[in-house]
Amino acid sequence: MRRLPPRPRAARAKAGLLAIALAFAIAGCGTESGAPGGLSAPGATTGTIRAQKVMQLTRTHEETGMTLLEGPAFHPDGGLFVVDVTAPPGKPKVMRVDVRRKTVRAVHTDGRGAYTSAQFSPYDGRLYLTDYAHGEIVSLAAGGGDPRTFFAGEVDGARMNPDDIAFDEEGHLYVSDSRGLSEGAAHGRVVRIDRGGGKATVLAATNGISFDEAYRGLWISELTENRISYLRLGEGGEAASRHTAIRVDGGIAQTDSIAVDADGNLYQGLHGRPAIVVYDRHGERLATVDIPARAEGLDSATNVAITPGGTKAYMTVSGPGGGYLYTFDALGKGTRQSNGG
Repeated sequence: MRRLPPRPRAARAKAGLLAIALAFAIAGCGTESGAPGGLSAPGATTGTIRAQKVMQLTRTHEETGMTLLEGPAFHPDGGLFVVDVTAPPGKPKVMRVDVRRKTVRAVHTDGRGAYTSAQFSPYDGRLYLTDYAHGEIVSLAAGGGDPRTFFAGEVDGARMNPDDIAFDEEGHLYVSDSRGLSEGAAHGRVVRIDRGGGKATVLAATNGISFDEAYRGLWISELTENRISYLRLGEGGEAASRHTAIRVDGGIAQTDSIAVDADGNLYQGLHGRPAIVVYDRHGERLATVDIPARAEGLDSATNVAITPGGTKAYMTVSGPGGGYLYTFDALGKGTRQSNGG
């Protein structure tokens, strides 16, 4: 999840709504309707990949003064699900996008949730959402109905501010808990919740979260430290070791959500700049994904999802002018880990 400029990760109540400050700057979008594709491929060394606008999904909400797109995740049938963190009651909080037809339809809304991530479970096929405002994990049927609270309450004596989700192959959840960032104190954690929702275990501190391509460990991005760490897991899903893997030189931008392609490349979203930086598993910076300079007012690229089995990638970009979907050609094919977490 992201925050409002200039302060990282803040949550504000306004007209009964929680305006979450996530790791993406909210900015106005351009007005062209460019088609996806036609991107320049990076060379053997660090290069620039130019993303192209697909469509506008949201506009700034009068009630909250902002819009913030997050959690792009592909359903097995090809539908791309996206959440709007700051959508007020009655406005779509979960949307389904048909990227070929360039259509979007509402899937879910409610009167309280501030959803910052969306992932489909490999265990039961339901869509799981993190409610940052209320410290809960909720799930929906793929069509948007049958809402259920999967997990709520305290973990080791403290309520979570759940941000991003990653599932292992058995359907157990790994959640980035951003507790403390609203107050400027980094008390965030990685929390493992078994697929039955009954047991929660604290593993580490983090912001973005994604499994590596072999499910041997977790890549975790830390917004307040501008770094990516690697958390190796044991056979039972416990933390075996952890080390700093990549230090992100983002200038005024900070690390946000992260995704991994089939080749093990990392796609790191930035809060404070509408761009994605791409690294290989050894920490070498491969490319920067930028939007066209004419798209004025955009200042955050929260997240990315790569088409399963393909290389077409979609990034969520938000700002005062609305929330947009941009596309680019990824360096590797999409898998479950390629839905930004």
